Amino acid sequence: MRIFHFLLAAWLLLSATASAQRQDILLDNQWDFRFSHQVEGKTIRVDLPHTWNAQDALSGKLDYKRGIGNYERRVFIRPEWEGKRLFLRFEGAGNVADVFINHRHVGQHIGGYGAFVFEITDRVIYGKDNSVLVRVNNAERLDVMPLVGDFNMYGGLYRDVHLIVTDEVCISPLNYGSPGVRLMQDSVSHEYAAVRALVDLSNGTSQPQKVELKFCLNDGGKTVRELRKELTLPANSTVCDTLRFDLANPHLWDGRRDPFLYQTEVTLTRGGSITDCVIQPLGLRFFHIDPDRGFFLNGRHMPLYGVCRHQDRPEIGNALRTCHHDEDAALMFEMGVNAVRLAHYPQATYFYDLMDRYGIIVWAEIPFVGPGGYADKGFVDLPDFRANGKEQLKELIRQHGNHPSICVWGLFNELKETGDNPVEYVRELNDLAHREDPTRLTVSASNQSQGSLNFVTDAIAWNRYDGWYGGTPADLGRWLDETHGDHPQLCIAISEYGAGASVYHQQDTLAKPQPTGTWHPENWQTYYHIENWKTISSRPYLWSSFVWNMFDFGAAHRHEGDRPGINDKGLVTFDRRTRKDAFYFYKANWRPDEPMLHLAEKRCVLRTRPQQTFMAFTTCSQAELFVNGKSYGKVAADAYATVRWEGVTLQPGLNEIRIEASAGKRQILTDSMTCTYQPR
Repeated sequence: MRIFHFLLAAWLLLSATASAQRQDILLDNQWDFRFSHQVEGKTIRVDLPHTWNAQDALSGKLDYKRGIGNYERRVFIRPEWEGKRLFLRFEGAGNVADVFINHRHVGQHIGGYGAFVFEITDRVIYGKDNSVLVRVNNAERLDVMPLVGDFNMYGGLYRDVHLIVTDEVCISPLNYGSPGVRLMQDSVSHEYAAVRALVDLSNGTSQPQKVELKFCLNDGGKTVRELRKELTLPANSTVCDTLRFDLANPHLWDGRRDPFLYQTEVTLTRGGSITDCVIQPLGLRFFHIDPDRGFFLNGRHMPLYGVCRHQDRPEIGNALRTCHHDEDAALMFEMGVNAVRLAHYPQATYFYDLMDRYGIIVWAEIPFVGPGGYADKGFVDLPDFRANGKEQLKELIRQHGNHPSICVWGLFNELKETGDNPVEYVRELNDLAHREDPTRLTVSASNQSQGSLNFVTDAIAWNRYDGWYGGTPADLGRWLDETHGDHPQLCIAISEYGAGASVYHQQDTLAKPQPTGTWHPENWQTYYHIENWKTISSRPYLWSSFVWNMFDFGAAHRHEGDRPGINDKGLVTFDRRTRKDAFYFYKANWRPDEPMLHLAEKRCVLRTRPQQTFMAFTTCSQAELFVNGKSYGKVAADAYATVRWEGVTLQPGLNEIRIEASAGKRQILTDSMTCTYQPR
């Protein structure tokens, strides 16, 4: 009898567990695609993620296809799903999506970078194949952010599509595409944490339903907090309920040093059976920005060494898969990045997950983008445009608010106050962000030295290119000190700084190129970053700095560097195969505990001057240079992890260059190259 009761209990537990698992079915394969102008109905087979601009935009074609693309596939709706609820979730569609089930319009989503969900429960035919048609439009419109941008506006279903099947009573996925559970960190310290879990509960039946809401806070396999609450959900309703808990001596999420995450499990039970369950990470942390001393995480001063990132690659455009996000995150971590500005739009949920796990601080922003140095404006004072920006901000915050890595919400990039003035609207966005999330700061990226736009958000940053688009790297320090002196109350940072470089453009003299020209030598980029980093790192009042850009990226209107359609300011090439020399400079400075030695300018294999300067980046205390087997001595690394040997004589023809450094414990690091000295 005991065995029978044990087996019965086990069966009931397994049944309850099975019913708790909402079904999430990926719908990425076997879509039929055609452009809307192809009215004869001929289609091609595509799999998602997909963009139709992977070739034309990345070839530098200014008028790349911006219009409507139709995606259609059949989905079999199982008869046993009748009585369940069905939702379609789109992770991203650029930029406007109209969804049809069996050619009946279900809904429209406006905005190219956020997730969105439509319920299709009453639109499907059970036990049959059903048509899912998505008409995606990336045409230029004045009512959709962004209006302009120094990047490509790719069209397509470029992120995953899911069919979600739940019980009639569920944790709703319809709140701006959020997970249905929002975790608000009301108070966090080393000694104490107070958290609110806001849960969206939906009753799709025509009768009130008694349910039990259960919340578990887990540390690995150990439950450290458990809460239960009974409530009655009105018929055909969605309500937001709140669960509160506190925790003594919490284990904090502490950036790269200790990116610890709790797991929260929210379970909904009806009639003794689990109907739904949502799991979300919780990283407890506290932070602030001081206008004189910079960024602090958990009470510890933490200078933010950051980069910016765009979400595209050769051949596939912005239709990235998880392996691409994994590679990007790993390259950032390797270089020592501890902060990233995800410009200029919300990026894939999976990438925010990676930032949580790597412990990298995130600046997340909406696509409110000005023209930079180009024509047109980023703001048009239209009611529909203003409404769309607010909707995209709500999406960003509600979808990604549980990520501990996100510390600031970015509200705009490079706007101008001439013509339609965006200042009042930015104030509205700022107020909205604080209402949606009172626990985080707002920030913006300006390229205007003067104006009211610089004084709206909690913190401010500037896009500066001293030594690239004009001036010299020394200008940055003078401008920063003057700005900090004039406005000591401002929390200021550098949101962009960078210079273009082609790994195919090499020179053995240091000469500043034309930014818009076709010659972008790598050694100028290296010099630019060394000099700018000296300025940035010596000013503790800067709360962060972000290199523009971590990776080369697509911009169809650019015709510069070694090929059209590419912005080559990345520290890593567009295909991610080559780390440029500046990458290793930052790695040596940002990861001082990692043994490293890199000989710069190895790609400069043709030398035209007999006297050369060789340079290396290293975390070792010193390095030794050998030219054709002859030692040119050991030189100590300077404060910026750089070693230089000047006045090195090359022999005509082939020369063997080798450097060597001791990393301790009998570990010897080496790097080498071969170059040819050929007098002009």
